[in-house]
Amino acid sequence: MMTPDDESNRLLPSTAVKSSQSNDNDNDNDNDNDNDEDAYEAREKIVIIDDNENNDINHVPPFSWKKLWLFTGPGFLMSIGFLDPGNLEGDLQSGAIAGYSLLWLLMWATTMGLLIQMLSVRLGVATGKHLAELCRHEYPHWATYLLWLMAELALIGADIQEVIGSAIAIQVLSRGVLPLWAGVLITASDCFFFLFLENYGVRKLEAVFAVLIGTMALSFAWMFGDAKPSGSELLVGIFVPRLSSRTIHQAVGVVGCVIMPHNVFLHSALVQSRKIDPRQIGRVQEAINYYTIESSAALFVSFMINLFVTTVFAKAFYGTEQANDIGLANAGQYLEAKYGGGFLPILYIWGIGLLAAGQSSTITGTYAGQFIMGGFLNLPLKKWMRAMITRSCAIIPTIIVALIFNASESSLDHLNEWLNVLQSVQIPFAVIPLLTLVAKEEVMGIFKIGPVVSRLAWTVAGLVIVINGYLLFNFFVSEVNGVLFGVAICAGTTGYVAFIIYLLHANLDTQLQPYVYSHSGATASIVQLFAYFPKSRGLDATVTSFLGAYR
Repeated sequence: MMTPDDESNRLLPSTAVKSSQSNDNDNDNDNDNDNDEDAYEAREKIVIIDDNENNDINHVPPFSWKKLWLFTGPGFLMSIGFLDPGNLEGDLQSGAIAGYSLLWLLMWATTMGLLIQMLSVRLGVATGKHLAELCRHEYPHWATYLLWLMAELALIGADIQEVIGSAIAIQVLSRGVLPLWAGVLITASDCFFFLFLENYGVRKLEAVFAVLIGTMALSFAWMFGDAKPSGSELLVGIFVPRLSSRTIHQAVGVVGCVIMPHNVFLHSALVQSRKIDPRQIGRVQEAINYYTIESSAALFVSFMINLFVTTVFAKAFYGTEQANDIGLANAGQYLEAKYGGGFLPILYIWGIGLLAAGQSSTITGTYAGQFIMGGFLNLPLKKWMRAMITRSCAIIPTIIVALIFNASESSLDHLNEWLNVLQSVQIPFAVIPLLTLVAKEEVMGIFKIGPVVSRLAWTVAGLVIVINGYLLFNFFVSEVNGVLFGVAICAGTTGYVAFIIYLLHANLDTQLQPYVYSHSGATASIVQLFAYFPKSRGLDATVTSFLGAYR
Protein backbone atom coordinates (compact mmCIF):
# COMPACT_ATOMS: atom_id res chain seq x y z
CA MET A 1 0.00 0.00 0.00
CA MET A 2 1.33 3.46 -0.97
CA THR A 3 2.16 5.71 1.97
CA PRO A 4 1.48 9.49 1.97
CA ASP A 5 5.22 10.12 1.57
CA ASP A 6 5.38 7.81 -1.44
CA GLU A 7 2.40 9.57 -2.98
CA SER A 8 3.96 13.00 -2.42
CA ASN A 9 7.23 11.88 -3.99
CA ARG A 10 5.33 10.65 -7.02
CA LEU A 11 3.36 13.87 -7.43
CA LEU A 12 6.06 16.42 -6.62
CA PRO A 13 8.59 17.50 -9.24
CA SER A 14 11.88 15.66 -9.37
CA THR A 15 14.86 17.59 -8.05
CA ALA A 16 16.95 16.23 -10.88
CA VAL A 17 15.26 17.43 -14.04
CA LYS A 18 16.11 15.28 -17.01
CA SER A 19 15.83 16.46 -20.55
CA SER A 20 13.22 14.73 -22.62
CA GLN A 21 14.79 16.26 -25.71
CA SER A 22 18.46 15.37 -25.25
CA ASN A 23 18.76 11.75 -24.24
CA ASP A 24 22.30 11.61 -25.54
CA ASN A 25 23.26 14.12 -22.85
CA ASP A 26 21.57 12.46 -19.86
CA ASN A 27 24.83 11.69 -18.10
CA ASP A 28 26.05 15.24 -18.57
CA ASN A 29 22.78 16.61 -17.21
CA ASP A 30 22.96 14.34 -14.18
CA ASN A 31 26.46 15.59 -13.44
CA ASP A 32 25.25 19.18 -13.86
CA ASN A 33 22.47 18.53 -11.37
CA ASP A 34 25.00 17.37 -8.80
CA ASN A 35 27.10 20.51 -9.24
CA ASP A 36 24.32 23.10 -9.62
CA GLU A 37 24.97 26.36 -7.86
CA ASP A 38 21.87 27.50 -5.98
CA ALA A 39 20.46 30.94 -6.70
CA TYR A 40 20.91 31.69 -2.99
CA GLU A 41 23.14 30.00 -0.46
CA ALA A 42 21.40 28.37 2.50
CA ARG A 43 22.66 31.08 4.88
CA GLU A 44 21.20 33.81 2.63
CA LYS A 45 17.67 32.42 2.52
CA ILE A 46 14.94 33.88 4.70
CA VAL A 47 13.40 31.33 7.04
CA ILE A 48 9.60 31.37 7.08
CA ILE A 49 8.59 30.77 10.69
CA ASP A 50 5.38 28.79 11.15
CA ASP A 51 3.53 29.05 14.45
CA ASN A 52 0.94 26.51 13.34
CA GLU A 53 2.59 23.09 13.59
CA ASN A 54 1.01 20.52 11.31
CA ASN A 55 2.76 17.42 10.05
CA ASP A 56 0.43 16.93 7.10
CA ILE A 57 2.53 17.70 4.00
CA ASN A 58 -0.64 18.56 2.04
CA HIS A 59 -1.84 21.10 4.61
CA VAL A 60 -1.78 24.75 3.50
CA PRO A 61 -1.35 26.93 6.61
CA PRO A 62 -3.92 29.70 7.18
CA PHE A 63 -3.24 33.24 5.97
CA SER A 64 -0.91 35.31 8.11
CA TRP A 65 0.01 39.00 7.71
CA LYS A 66 3.36 38.24 9.31
CA LYS A 67 4.11 35.62 6.68
CA LEU A 68 2.97 37.91 3.88
CA TRP A 69 5.51 40.45 5.11
CA LEU A 70 8.25 37.79 5.07
CA PHE A 71 7.37 36.84 1.49
CA THR A 72 7.18 40.47 0.34
CA GLY A 73 10.15 41.59 -1.72
CA PRO A 74 10.77 39.54 -4.89
CA GLY A 75 7.65 40.90 -6.60
CA PHE A 76 8.75 44.49 -6.08
CA LEU A 77 12.20 43.76 -7.50
CA MET A 78 10.45 42.18 -10.49
CA SER A 79 8.18 45.21 -10.90
CA ILE A 80 11.23 47.39 -11.64
CA GLY A 81 11.15 45.82 -15.13
CA PHE A 82 7.82 47.60 -15.69
CA LEU A 83 9.29 50.94 -14.57
CA ASP A 84 12.63 51.17 -16.37
CA PRO A 85 13.47 54.27 -18.49
CA GLY A 86 12.40 52.48 -21.68
CA ASN A 87 8.89 51.97 -20.28
CA LEU A 88 8.76 55.55 -19.01
CA GLU A 89 9.60 56.82 -22.47
CA GLY A 90 6.78 54.69 -23.88
CA ASP A 91 4.44 56.16 -21.26
CA LEU A 92 5.27 59.78 -22.03
CA GLN A 93 5.00 59.27 -25.79
CA SER A 94 1.70 57.42 -25.35
CA GLY A 95 0.31 60.29 -23.27
CA ALA A 96 1.58 63.05 -25.55
CA ILE A 97 0.29 61.44 -28.77
CA ALA A 98 -2.76 59.41 -27.65
CA GLY A 99 -3.83 61.37 -24.57
CA TYR A 100 -5.86 59.37 -22.04
CA SER A 101 -7.25 56.96 -24.65
CA LEU A 102 -4.77 54.11 -24.05
CA LEU A 103 -4.92 53.94 -20.26
CA TRP A 104 -7.29 50.95 -20.47
CA LEU A 105 -4.69 49.14 -22.57
CA LEU A 106 -1.97 49.95 -20.03
CA MET A 107 -4.11 48.35 -17.31
CA TRP A 108 -4.77 45.16 -19.28
CA ALA A 109 -1.17 44.96 -20.50
CA THR A 110 0.01 45.07 -16.88
CA THR A 111 -2.46 42.27 -16.08
CA MET A 112 -1.04 40.17 -18.93
CA GLY A 113 2.46 40.79 -17.64
CA LEU A 114 1.35 39.64 -14.18
CA LEU A 115 0.13 36.33 -15.62
CA ILE A 116 3.49 35.58 -17.24
CA GLN A 117 5.40 36.60 -14.10
CA MET A 118 3.21 34.38 -11.90
CA LEU A 119 4.06 31.40 -14.09
CA SER A 120 7.72 32.24 -13.55
CA VAL A 121 7.06 32.28 -9.79
CA ARG A 122 5.28 28.94 -9.97
CA LEU A 123 8.18 27.37 -11.84
CA GLY A 124 10.79 28.63 -9.39
CA VAL A 125 8.91 27.68 -6.21
CA ALA A 126 7.70 24.24 -7.34
CA THR A 127 11.04 23.05 -8.75
CA GLY A 128 13.53 24.85 -6.50
CA LYS A 129 15.37 25.89 -9.66
CA HIS A 130 15.16 28.99 -11.82
CA LEU A 131 14.32 29.14 -15.51
CA ALA A 132 17.91 29.37 -16.80
CA GLU A 133 18.91 26.25 -14.84
CA LEU A 134 15.92 24.29 -16.08
CA CYS A 135 16.62 25.30 -19.69
CA ARG A 136 20.13 23.88 -19.32
CA HIS A 137 18.70 20.55 -18.18
CA GLU A 138 15.82 20.48 -20.67
CA TYR A 139 17.54 21.38 -23.92
CA PRO A 140 20.68 20.02 -25.66
CA HIS A 141 23.93 21.94 -25.25
CA TRP A 142 23.79 23.85 -28.54
CA ALA A 143 20.24 25.08 -27.82
CA THR A 144 21.22 26.02 -24.25
CA TYR A 145 24.08 28.18 -25.52
CA LEU A 146 21.81 29.86 -28.07
CA LEU A 147 19.19 30.58 -25.40
CA TRP A 148 21.92 32.01 -23.15
CA LEU A 149 23.19 34.22 -25.99
CA MET A 150 19.67 35.53 -26.66
CA ALA A 151 19.07 36.22 -22.97
CA GLU A 152 22.39 38.07 -22.70
CA LEU A 153 21.61 40.19 -25.78
CA ALA A 154 18.23 41.13 -24.34
CA LEU A 155 19.84 41.97 -21.00
CA ILE A 156 22.53 44.13 -22.64
CA GLY A 157 19.91 45.99 -24.67
CA ALA A 158 17.82 46.67 -21.57
CA ASP A 159 20.89 47.65 -19.56
CA ILE A 160 22.03 50.18 -22.14
CA GLN A 161 18.59 51.83 -22.04
CA GLU A 162 18.62 51.87 -18.25
CA VAL A 163 22.14 53.28 -17.97
CA ILE A 164 21.40 55.94 -20.60
CA GLY A 165 18.20 56.81 -18.72
CA SER A 166 20.16 57.27 -15.49
CA ALA A 167 22.78 59.33 -17.31
CA ILE A 168 20.07 61.58 -18.77
CA ALA A 169 18.63 62.05 -15.26
CA ILE A 170 22.07 63.02 -13.92
CA GLN A 171 22.46 65.45 -16.82
CA VAL A 172 19.04 66.96 -16.04
CA LEU A 173 19.77 67.31 -12.31
CA SER A 174 23.19 68.87 -12.99
CA ARG A 175 21.67 71.32 -15.48
CA GLY A 176 23.89 69.95 -18.24
CA VAL A 177 27.14 70.39 -16.33
CA LEU A 178 27.81 66.65 -16.40
CA PRO A 179 27.88 65.20 -19.93
CA LEU A 180 26.17 61.95 -20.82
CA TRP A 181 29.35 59.87 -20.64
CA ALA A 182 30.03 61.11 -17.08
CA GLY A 183 26.53 60.03 -16.07
CA VAL A 184 27.22 56.59 -17.55
CA LEU A 185 30.39 56.22 -15.45
CA ILE A 186 28.55 57.31 -12.30
CA THR A 187 25.76 54.82 -13.01
CA ALA A 188 28.31 52.06 -13.59
CA SER A 189 29.37 52.39 -9.96
CA ASP A 190 26.05 50.90 -8.86
CA CYS A 191 27.59 47.49 -9.52
CA PHE A 192 29.86 47.99 -6.53
CA PHE A 193 26.96 49.34 -4.49
CA PHE A 194 25.02 46.20 -5.37
CA LEU A 195 27.91 43.96 -4.30
CA PHE A 196 28.18 45.92 -1.07
CA LEU A 197 24.47 45.47 -0.33
CA GLU A 198 24.57 41.73 -0.99
CA ASN A 199 26.89 41.31 1.97
CA TYR A 200 24.15 42.57 4.28
CA GLY A 201 21.46 40.11 3.23
CA VAL A 202 18.46 39.87 0.95
CA ARG A 203 16.15 42.00 3.10
CA LYS A 204 18.53 44.96 3.08
CA LEU A 205 18.69 44.81 -0.71
CA GLU A 206 14.91 44.62 -0.94
CA ALA A 207 14.62 47.62 1.41
CA VAL A 208 16.81 49.72 -0.91
CA PHE A 209 14.57 48.86 -3.85
CA ALA A 210 11.52 49.78 -1.77
CA VAL A 211 13.07 53.21 -1.20
CA LEU A 212 13.77 53.63 -4.94
CA ILE A 213 10.23 52.58 -5.90
CA GLY A 214 8.86 54.92 -3.24
CA THR A 215 10.97 57.75 -4.67
CA MET A 216 9.53 57.10 -8.13
CA ALA A 217 5.98 56.94 -6.80
CA LEU A 218 6.36 60.16 -4.81
CA SER A 219 8.06 62.07 -7.67
CA PHE A 220 5.57 61.14 -10.36
CA ALA A 221 2.60 61.51 -7.99
CA TRP A 222 3.83 65.06 -7.27
CA MET A 223 3.93 65.74 -11.01
CA PHE A 224 0.45 64.22 -11.33
CA GLY A 225 -0.83 66.58 -8.65
CA ASP A 226 0.79 69.60 -10.32
CA ALA A 227 -0.70 68.69 -13.70
CA LYS A 228 -4.28 68.55 -12.29
CA PRO A 229 -5.67 66.15 -14.92
CA SER A 230 -9.39 65.81 -15.63
CA GLY A 231 -10.86 63.13 -13.37
CA SER A 232 -13.68 62.23 -15.75
CA GLU A 233 -11.33 61.90 -18.75
CA LEU A 234 -8.99 59.79 -16.64
CA LEU A 235 -11.75 57.35 -15.63
CA VAL A 236 -13.03 57.12 -19.20
CA GLY A 237 -9.49 56.38 -20.40
CA ILE A 238 -9.09 53.55 -17.88
CA PHE A 239 -12.47 51.85 -18.26
CA VAL A 240 -13.63 52.60 -21.83
CA PRO A 241 -11.59 50.87 -24.56
CA ARG A 242 -10.76 53.21 -27.45
CA LEU A 243 -8.38 52.74 -30.34
CA SER A 244 -7.86 54.68 -33.55
CA SER A 245 -5.59 54.30 -36.56
CA ARG A 246 -3.66 57.38 -35.41
CA THR A 247 -2.69 55.79 -32.07
CA ILE A 248 -2.09 52.19 -33.22
CA HIS A 249 1.70 52.54 -33.00
CA GLN A 250 1.53 53.73 -29.40
CA ALA A 251 -0.97 50.96 -28.55
CA VAL A 252 1.36 48.32 -29.96
CA GLY A 253 4.21 49.82 -27.92
CA VAL A 254 2.18 49.69 -24.68
CA VAL A 255 1.43 45.98 -25.09
CA GLY A 256 4.84 45.10 -26.51
CA CYS A 257 6.76 46.24 -23.44
CA VAL A 258 4.88 44.19 -20.81
CA ILE A 259 7.25 41.21 -21.07
CA MET A 260 10.94 41.85 -20.45
CA PRO A 261 12.93 38.69 -21.28
CA HIS A 262 15.45 39.09 -18.44
CA ASN A 263 12.60 39.79 -16.00
CA VAL A 264 11.09 36.35 -16.68
CA PHE A 265 14.40 34.70 -15.79
CA LEU A 266 14.92 36.99 -12.80
CA HIS A 267 11.61 36.38 -11.03
CA SER A 268 11.97 32.59 -11.05
CA ALA A 269 15.27 33.03 -9.18
CA LEU A 270 14.20 35.77 -6.76
CA VAL A 271 11.47 33.61 -5.20
CA GLN A 272 14.11 31.14 -4.05
CA SER A 273 15.36 33.69 -1.50
CA ARG A 274 12.81 32.18 0.91
CA LYS A 275 13.48 28.79 2.46
CA ILE A 276 10.75 26.47 1.18
CA ASP A 277 10.85 22.69 1.22
CA PRO A 278 9.72 21.62 -2.29
CA ARG A 279 8.74 18.20 -0.93
CA GLN A 280 5.95 19.71 1.17
CA ILE A 281 2.96 20.29 -1.09
CA GLY A 282 1.19 22.58 1.37
CA ARG A 283 4.22 24.83 1.88
CA VAL A 284 4.84 25.14 -1.85
CA GLN A 285 1.21 26.13 -2.43
CA GLU A 286 1.40 28.56 0.48
CA ALA A 287 4.46 30.25 -1.04
CA ILE A 288 2.75 30.52 -4.44
CA ASN A 289 -0.29 32.10 -2.77
CA TYR A 290 1.75 34.72 -0.90
CA TYR A 291 3.89 35.50 -3.96
CA THR A 292 0.71 35.98 -5.99
CA ILE A 293 -0.56 38.56 -3.50
CA GLU A 294 2.72 40.50 -3.24
CA SER A 295 3.40 40.42 -6.99
CA SER A 296 -0.12 41.70 -7.68
CA ALA A 297 0.43 44.54 -5.19
CA ALA A 298 3.81 45.35 -6.74
CA LEU A 299 2.43 45.52 -10.27
CA PHE A 300 -0.49 47.63 -9.07
CA VAL A 301 2.06 50.15 -7.77
CA SER A 302 3.93 50.00 -11.10
CA PHE A 303 0.65 50.52 -12.97
CA MET A 304 -0.09 53.62 -10.91
CA ILE A 305 3.39 55.05 -11.59
CA ASN A 306 3.05 54.41 -15.32
CA LEU A 307 -0.43 55.97 -15.19
CA PHE A 308 0.97 59.10 -13.47
CA VAL A 309 3.61 59.58 -16.20
CA THR A 310 1.15 58.96 -19.05
CA THR A 311 -1.41 61.32 -17.55
CA VAL A 312 1.05 64.18 -16.93
CA PHE A 313 2.20 64.20 -20.55
CA ALA A 314 -1.36 63.71 -21.84
CA LYS A 315 -2.53 66.75 -19.90
CA ALA A 316 0.43 68.90 -20.97
CA PHE A 317 1.10 67.95 -24.59
CA TYR A 318 -1.80 66.00 -26.14
CA GLY A 319 -2.95 67.80 -29.27
CA THR A 320 0.05 70.17 -29.35
CA GLU A 321 2.73 70.56 -32.03
CA GLN A 322 5.41 69.28 -29.63
CA ALA A 323 3.66 65.93 -29.04
CA ASN A 324 5.58 64.02 -31.72
CA ASP A 325 8.97 65.45 -30.70
CA ILE A 326 9.03 64.47 -27.02
CA GLY A 327 11.44 61.76 -25.93
CA LEU A 328 13.32 60.75 -22.80
CA ALA A 329 16.23 63.07 -23.56
CA ASN A 330 14.18 66.28 -23.87
CA ALA A 331 11.11 65.53 -21.70
CA GLY A 332 12.47 67.53 -18.77
CA GLN A 333 12.95 70.67 -20.86
CA TYR A 334 9.44 70.40 -22.28
CA LEU A 335 7.99 69.99 -18.79
CA GLU A 336 9.91 73.01 -17.51
CA ALA A 337 8.70 75.14 -20.43
CA LYS A 338 5.10 74.05 -19.78
CA TYR A 339 4.91 74.25 -15.98
CA GLY A 340 7.75 76.62 -15.12
CA GLY A 341 9.57 76.73 -11.78
CA GLY A 342 8.01 77.03 -8.35
CA PHE A 343 9.05 75.86 -4.91
CA LEU A 344 10.35 72.60 -6.39
CA PRO A 345 10.67 72.88 -10.19
CA ILE A 346 9.04 70.04 -12.10
CA LEU A 347 12.27 69.56 -14.07
CA TYR A 348 14.02 68.36 -10.91
CA ILE A 349 11.08 66.20 -9.83
CA TRP A 350 11.19 64.49 -13.22
CA GLY A 351 14.97 64.07 -12.93
CA ILE A 352 14.72 62.50 -9.47
CA GLY A 353 12.03 60.04 -10.58
CA LEU A 354 13.98 59.13 -13.74
CA LEU A 355 17.19 58.65 -11.74
CA ALA A 356 15.41 56.31 -9.30
CA ALA A 357 14.00 54.33 -12.25
CA GLY A 358 17.37 54.08 -13.96
CA GLN A 359 19.38 53.16 -10.87
CA SER A 360 16.92 50.53 -9.66
CA SER A 361 16.62 48.90 -13.09
CA THR A 362 20.39 48.79 -13.65
CA ILE A 363 20.90 47.03 -10.32
CA THR A 364 18.17 44.46 -11.09
CA GLY A 365 19.80 44.02 -14.50
CA THR A 366 23.08 43.14 -12.78
CA TYR A 367 21.15 40.76 -10.52
CA ALA A 368 19.43 39.10 -13.49
CA GLY A 369 22.76 38.77 -15.31
CA GLN A 370 24.19 36.72 -12.46
CA PHE A 371 21.32 34.24 -12.55
CA ILE A 372 21.28 34.00 -16.35
CA MET A 373 25.01 33.34 -16.64
CA GLY A 374 25.09 30.99 -13.65
CA GLY A 375 22.00 29.06 -14.73
CA PHE A 376 22.81 28.54 -18.39
CA LEU A 377 26.57 28.03 -18.13
CA ASN A 378 26.92 26.73 -14.55
CA LEU A 379 30.30 28.40 -14.30
CA PRO A 380 32.07 28.15 -10.91
CA LEU A 381 32.53 31.93 -10.61
CA LYS A 382 32.12 34.06 -7.54
CA LYS A 383 29.15 36.43 -7.52
CA TRP A 384 31.30 39.57 -7.66
CA MET A 385 33.10 38.30 -10.77
CA ARG A 386 29.81 37.45 -12.47
CA ALA A 387 28.46 40.89 -11.62
CA MET A 388 31.57 42.56 -13.04
CA ILE A 389 31.34 40.58 -16.28
CA THR A 390 27.62 41.33 -16.65
CA ARG A 391 28.12 45.02 -15.91
CA SER A 392 31.10 45.31 -18.30
CA CYS A 393 29.06 43.80 -21.16
CA ALA A 394 26.63 46.72 -20.87
CA ILE A 395 28.85 49.58 -19.72
CA ILE A 396 31.48 49.37 -22.47
CA PRO A 397 29.00 49.70 -25.38
CA THR A 398 27.02 52.29 -23.38
CA ILE A 399 30.09 54.53 -22.97
CA ILE A 400 30.69 54.29 -26.72
CA VAL A 401 27.06 55.22 -27.35
CA ALA A 402 27.25 58.13 -24.91
CA LEU A 403 30.35 59.54 -26.60
CA ILE A 404 28.81 59.26 -30.07
CA PHE A 405 25.29 60.51 -29.28
CA ASN A 406 26.04 62.92 -26.43
CA ALA A 407 24.73 66.04 -28.17
CA SER A 408 22.00 64.52 -30.31
CA GLU A 409 18.55 63.96 -28.81
CA SER A 410 17.14 62.58 -32.06
CA SER A 411 19.99 60.09 -32.32
CA LEU A 412 19.32 58.88 -28.77
CA ASP A 413 15.65 58.35 -29.60
CA HIS A 414 16.66 56.47 -32.75
CA LEU A 415 19.06 54.32 -30.74
CA ASN A 416 16.26 53.58 -28.29
CA GLU A 417 14.15 52.22 -31.16
CA TRP A 418 16.95 49.83 -32.13
CA LEU A 419 17.34 48.68 -28.52
CA ASN A 420 13.59 48.05 -28.31
CA VAL A 421 13.93 45.90 -31.42
CA LEU A 422 16.83 43.98 -29.85
CA GLN A 423 14.72 43.15 -26.79
CA SER A 424 11.56 42.41 -28.75
CA VAL A 425 13.20 39.71 -30.84
CA GLN A 426 14.34 37.91 -27.68
CA ILE A 427 10.87 37.55 -26.12
CA PRO A 428 10.09 34.09 -27.61
CA PHE A 429 13.32 32.67 -26.16
CA ALA A 430 12.19 33.42 -22.63
CA VAL A 431 8.45 32.84 -22.94
CA ILE A 432 8.39 29.61 -24.97
CA PRO A 433 10.68 27.68 -22.57
CA LEU A 434 8.74 29.05 -19.58
CA LEU A 435 5.33 27.99 -20.89
CA THR A 436 6.71 24.64 -22.03
CA LEU A 437 8.30 23.78 -18.69
CA VAL A 438 5.48 25.00 -16.46
CA ALA A 439 3.05 22.67 -18.25
CA LYS A 440 5.20 19.51 -17.92
CA GLU A 441 4.30 17.11 -15.11
CA GLU A 442 7.81 15.60 -15.00
CA VAL A 443 9.13 19.09 -14.20
CA MET A 444 6.30 20.58 -12.11
CA GLY A 445 4.58 17.55 -10.58
CA ILE A 446 1.08 18.42 -9.36
CA PHE A 447 1.88 22.12 -9.75
CA LYS A 448 1.85 22.03 -13.53
CA ILE A 449 -0.66 24.43 -15.03
CA GLY A 450 -3.96 23.11 -16.34
CA PRO A 451 -5.40 23.35 -19.87
CA VAL A 452 -7.33 26.58 -19.22
CA VAL A 453 -4.35 28.48 -17.79
CA SER A 454 -2.13 27.01 -20.50
CA ARG A 455 -4.42 28.26 -23.27
CA LEU A 456 -4.70 31.68 -21.65
CA ALA A 457 -0.92 31.97 -21.18
CA TRP A 458 -0.18 30.90 -24.76
CA THR A 459 -2.79 33.38 -26.01
CA VAL A 460 -1.15 36.22 -24.07
CA ALA A 461 2.34 35.17 -25.15
CA GLY A 462 1.23 34.77 -28.76
CA LEU A 463 -0.42 38.20 -28.70
CA VAL A 464 2.73 39.86 -27.35
CA ILE A 465 4.97 38.03 -29.84
CA VAL A 466 2.71 38.96 -32.78
CA ILE A 467 2.52 42.59 -31.67
CA ASN A 468 6.29 42.77 -31.36
CA GLY A 469 6.54 41.11 -34.77
CA TYR A 470 4.36 43.90 -36.16
CA LEU A 471 6.71 46.49 -34.63
CA LEU A 472 9.73 44.70 -36.05
CA PHE A 473 8.20 44.49 -39.52
CA ASN A 474 7.38 48.20 -39.58
CA PHE A 475 10.78 49.09 -38.21
CA PHE A 476 12.74 47.06 -40.75
CA VAL A 477 10.59 48.25 -43.64
CA SER A 478 11.50 51.84 -42.75
CA GLU A 479 15.11 51.21 -41.75
CA VAL A 480 16.50 48.52 -44.07
CA ASN A 481 18.23 50.09 -47.06
CA GLY A 482 20.61 48.40 -49.45
CA VAL A 483 20.77 44.92 -50.92
CA LEU A 484 23.48 43.53 -48.64
CA PHE A 485 21.76 44.76 -45.50
CA GLY A 486 18.46 43.32 -46.74
CA VAL A 487 20.05 39.93 -47.48
CA ALA A 488 21.66 39.87 -44.03
CA ILE A 489 18.33 40.68 -42.36
CA CYS A 490 16.56 37.94 -44.37
CA ALA A 491 19.22 35.37 -43.46
CA GLY A 492 19.05 36.33 -39.79
CA THR A 493 15.25 36.20 -39.85
CA THR A 494 15.33 32.71 -41.38
CA GLY A 495 17.60 31.36 -38.65
CA TYR A 496 15.57 33.18 -36.01
CA VAL A 497 12.29 31.61 -37.17
CA ALA A 498 13.94 28.18 -37.45
CA PHE A 499 15.06 28.30 -33.82
CA ILE A 500 11.58 29.32 -32.67
CA ILE A 501 10.16 26.37 -34.63
CA TYR A 502 12.66 24.09 -32.92
CA LEU A 503 11.65 25.32 -29.44
CA LEU A 504 7.97 24.79 -30.27
CA HIS A 505 8.68 21.41 -31.83
CA ALA A 506 10.78 20.22 -28.88
CA ASN A 507 7.73 19.92 -26.59
CA LEU A 508 4.78 20.20 -28.92
CA ASP A 509 2.99 17.23 -27.36
CA THR A 510 2.73 19.04 -24.02
CA GLN A 511 1.73 22.36 -25.54
CA LEU A 512 -0.97 21.04 -27.86
CA GLN A 513 -2.56 18.52 -25.49
CA PRO A 514 -5.11 21.03 -24.07
CA TYR A 515 -6.23 21.88 -27.60
CA VAL A 516 -6.73 18.22 -28.53
CA TYR A 517 -9.24 17.88 -25.68
CA SER A 518 -10.92 21.22 -26.29
CA HIS A 519 -11.60 20.78 -30.01
CA SER A 520 -13.43 18.19 -32.03
CA GLY A 521 -13.79 17.12 -35.62
CA ALA A 522 -11.44 18.52 -38.25
CA THR A 523 -9.75 20.91 -35.83
CA ALA A 524 -8.78 18.09 -33.46
CA SER A 525 -7.49 16.03 -36.38
CA ILE A 526 -5.25 18.88 -37.50
CA VAL A 527 -3.95 19.41 -33.96
CA GLN A 528 -3.25 15.71 -33.55
CA LEU A 529 -1.44 15.69 -36.89
CA PHE A 530 0.88 18.44 -35.69
CA ALA A 531 1.30 16.65 -32.36
CA TYR A 532 2.64 13.65 -34.31
CA PHE A 533 5.57 15.55 -35.78
CA PRO A 534 7.76 15.61 -32.64
CA LYS A 535 7.99 11.83 -33.02
CA SER A 536 9.34 12.21 -36.54
CA ARG A 537 13.10 11.91 -36.82
CA GLY A 538 12.89 13.45 -40.27
CA LEU A 539 11.55 16.78 -39.00
CA ASP A 540 14.01 16.78 -36.11
CA ALA A 541 16.91 16.18 -38.48
CA THR A 542 15.62 18.87 -40.84
CA VAL A 543 15.36 21.52 -38.10
CA THR A 544 18.73 20.55 -36.61
CA SER A 545 20.46 20.56 -39.97
CA PHE A 546 18.86 23.87 -40.85
CA LEU A 547 20.31 25.43 -37.71
CA GLY A 548 23.70 23.95 -38.55
CA ALA A 549 24.09 22.35 -35.15
CA TYR A 550 24.17 18.78 -33.86
CA ARG A 551 23.09 17.17 -30.66
